[in-house]
Amino acid sequence: MVPATRQMPVVPPPRAPRPPAPRPGRRPGRGRRLLRTALLLLLAFLVYAVAVPWHAYSSVTRVDSTPSGQRPSAGKGANYLLVGSDSRAGLSAEQEQELATGQTDGNRSDTIMLLHKSESGMSSLVSIPRDSYVEIPGHGRNKINAAFSLGGPQLLAATVENATGLRLDGYLEIGFGGFAGTVDALGGVDICLDAPMKDDMAGIDLPAGCQTLSGPNALGYVRARYSDPRGDIGRAERQRTFLSAVVAKAARPSTVLNPWRYWDFTHAGAAGIKLGEDTSMSETASMLMTMRSVSAGEGLSLVVPIRTTALQTKAGVAVQWDKERALALFDALKKDEPLTGPPAGTDGQPSAG
Repeated sequence: MVPATRQMPVVPPPRAPRPPAPRPGRRPGRGRRLLRTALLLLLAFLVYAVAVPWHAYSSVTRVDSTPSGQRPSAGKGANYLLVGSDSRAGLSAEQEQELATGQTDGNRSDTIMLLHKSESGMSSLVSIPRDSYVEIPGHGRNKINAAFSLGGPQLLAATVENATGLRLDGYLEIGFGGFAGTVDALGGVDICLDAPMKDDMAGIDLPAGCQTLSGPNALGYVRARYSDPRGDIGRAERQRTFLSAVVAKAARPSTVLNPWRYWDFTHAGAAGIKLGEDTSMSETASMLMTMRSVSAGEGLSLVVPIRTTALQTKAGVAVQWDKERALALFDALKKDEPLTGPPAGTDGQPSAG
């Protein structure tokens, strides 16, 4: 009898492991899509952030501010002339009344500041009192703000270079209407007053305490001097304080990230300012960045050293510089040497360190 053949059990081949099931709520590639979207949004914002000021810059009015004849040699760092003029150009009668500017023939420089960008240390914003008694090239001695009336930006720049020995690298000017419009485009600027401030000549009646100033009130705040016991010196301090506040608010995310406010601010500023013909966009950007560093407390805010604010001259009562200390200050700026002085926003007297 033939034994039965035993059949071996058939073993199935091993199954390939299944790929892990995707997590609920997530699809393959979603992370990459989110990253790509974020990068595109960032790129769009960067283009917007650059394109808006570039568009505004292209509409800025240009003026001849380059002094003729022999000029001081260039020093270290860069020096820019910032001017606030009493120009009423473009203002209607109603706007002149609202801004309490009054009416006057010709233009004068209500505000004169020298902005020094340091290469190695702290930058400086130096007020030059408008009643400073200096030599105006070709016109003899007079108050410095008369230079603007006599020969416009070019003669004012020449007068500043002659008085300080500093070569100017750029020029920026803003008139009454442009100043008020820029402040309003920012939604007002916050200022704190230790005491009430009333000045009928400047058209303001402000209470003590912290408050947001609109364009007209802001203009009155920086123009007022008859109600200030320190006269032109007190006004120069307020002008530097307010300029710092404007620059600080302009740099806030609430301004830059708000498309409408960012557009309004840049274009209101462009419509209200004038730049020197030789002032490039990079120099304009450098001015704004330097003002921002000073406003952030990373620089000094000063006034030219003063001997007296009651100098009797043929042009009336004027401001006389402390010549020795003033020249020492300008020499230190030219050499880009450190300065010792009060914190930004005060009006103490600086000295070379």
